[in-house]
Amino acid sequence: MQSTSPRRSPNCGSDELGLTLSTGHQVHTELPGHHRPINREEFKIAIICALPLEYDAVCLVFDEFWDEDGDPYGTAPGDANTYTTGRIGDQNVVLALLQRMGKTSAASAVASMKLSYTGLRQALLVGICGGVPRTQNGSDIMLGDVIISRTIVQYDFGKRYPDQFIRKQTTTEAQSNDFRGFAVMAETMRGRNKLRQATSALLSQLQDNANRSSCGTKYVYPGLARDKLFEPNYRHKHHESPGCVCKECHDMTSPVCDKALTASCSELGCSSKFLVPRDSYDREQGTNLLGGMKIAIHVGSVASGDTVLKSGLDRDAISQKEGIIAFEMEAAGIWDEIPCLIVKGVSDYADSHKHNEWQNFAAATAAATTNALLQAYSKKRKAHLGQFS
Repeated sequence: MQSTSPRRSPNCGSDELGLTLSTGHQVHTELPGHHRPINREEFKIAIICALPLEYDAVCLVFDEFWDEDGDPYGTAPGDANTYTTGRIGDQNVVLALLQRMGKTSAASAVASMKLSYTGLRQALLVGICGGVPRTQNGSDIMLGDVIISRTIVQYDFGKRYPDQFIRKQTTTEAQSNDFRGFAVMAETMRGRNKLRQATSALLSQLQDNANRSSCGTKYVYPGLARDKLFEPNYRHKHHESPGCVCKECHDMTSPVCDKALTASCSELGCSSKFLVPRDSYDREQGTNLLGGMKIAIHVGSVASGDTVLKSGLDRDAISQKEGIIAFEMEAAGIWDEIPCLIVKGVSDYADSHKHNEWQNFAAATAAATTNALLQAYSKKRKAHLGQFS
């Protein structure tokens, strides 16, 4: 028997990006995509998450789950992955949560997934990432913004010499897939605005779903006052602790104490004098009393590696050299296995002041953007099938 989730969201549609948001009464119609797949081969789209908190946010944009009463599809021999299956809009989707972070785990999981779900055509890697504060064209990237991949750079793959590290040229263009066109359109002002508007509306729906699921304010926008970017050479350490090793930390190579590695900025006394001034006027105009924000979406090159980057100076050096706008840890393992698009929310600035406060909201903005892209994909496929005049 088909299980139906109570989380039913209004459909979004449009022109180039398929993102004309319906604001009228909900129309209850039987759409061709609203069917439960007979077998695993009917699934064409996979969503992959590396962290449970990413998985939780994505689950909030599902309209129906096919496995409420147990997994009806099973797996192929040798596939150790555990899957969640269901529908987002008109699209049947298989969702996988990696057993571990990193590109090796991701590559292994996708290889196994392809054994079970042999009809997969493309994947969306959805979750959180570290953001570069400013793009090369001068746009500010702020916490909660969404990054969509144009290319990936495996920045930790190369040769280490006594005086330098030389990266092997592994910049990889996106494989041809149905979502690539949406990423290209998102680089235009018109396309980006449409995607941002749809994402904002779908984020509100996600937050409503979270409230109904007893998640409370877990996915509420933390606010601009909590979005703090420190100067890249300002260390995250105890600043007023005479008996601590942090007192002797006067440059970027000096050690800090173990407690400083996990303590918050307020606990360490990090000074607001070292915050980077940012023009947040436009973002302030997009906020509201319900905890919303003006979503910004950035398309560009994403750095992928097995390191959790927590150094502002290294972040800036790599981004300036490679032209990247974000750092993450799984894409390099997936990119060559299946046509893939990265959709990740910025949860920190990849510096030593990195903390977890923004992770849930960033995961939510990425999930909402993924929902918007899937709605656009449905609109495009219906048009190709002649279901719209």
